[in-house]
Amino acid sequence: MDFLQLAGKRILIFGVANRKSVAYQTGKVLEEAGAEVIYVVRSEARRESLSKLIKHAPIFVCDVEHQPEIDQLATEIRQQYDVIHGLVHSIAFADYSAGWLPFHQTPRAAFLQAVDISCFSLMALSNAFSQLLDPEQGSVVTISISTTRMAAENYGYMAPVKAALDSSVCFLAKSFSNFSKVRFNAVCPGLLKTSASAGIPGYVDSYLFAEKATLRKEAVQTQEVADTVAFLISPRSSGINSQGIVIDAGMGTNYFDKEIVSEQI
Repeated sequence: MDFLQLAGKRILIFGVANRKSVAYQTGKVLEEAGAEVIYVVRSEARRESLSKLIKHAPIFVCDVEHQPEIDQLATEIRQQYDVIHGLVHSIAFADYSAGWLPFHQTPRAAFLQAVDISCFSLMALSNAFSQLLDPEQGSVVTISISTTRMAAENYGYMAPVKAALDSSVCFLAKSFSNFSKVRFNAVCPGLLKTSASAGIPGYVDSYLFAEKATLRKEAVQTQEVADTVAFLISPRSSGINSQGIVIDAGMGTNYFDKEIVSEQI
């Protein structure tokens, strides 16, 4: 039974890095549901590595930091496909090469580059594919974080960048509503065990603490995030628009967990 009604639907997925990434796991879920998945990665090296994992799906290259590459990608996709039913934006980048710095010392160039790649790219890609997305059932889903209001020092300036991404989801949903029914939503997971997160200073300690803070005492799994993305891409979520779906296993309601509190006494 095609419960998600995804069989035959064509989905663009941006941001696969490796097997551990949300984008890769999402692609597998969508393929299992019968969708036709098209992958887009940022470099030829990524395409080569991904091709070893994915033998049957097309893989395009586009570095979203450069508008001409986005334009070229849109042209190539239009030449080969008549419609896209969904777009998954799983792209984020932060330059931590300067090491951990207090938030007020955030380098301007690093912050603006993070906004460009992690946030503006959603706007740029949505615009580039605005005429190709299915106007009746099209769905765009991005990957945010569970909260941008908790000032985790090691995460630093990426929280404000994700806050901008969350806001952009709302404005894109409103903007597209003027000419289509394309929906925009964000999936907002708690701390995940991915290669990208491993590059954040002190992430392991934060991950272990977050796991203790969940109601089930078990960290959020990438598979759980991918399942939610697939649902939001599908027509089954047609009534959900301009939202951020939090997946944190209850962590956001468990700040005063007795086990964690007792450890501090």
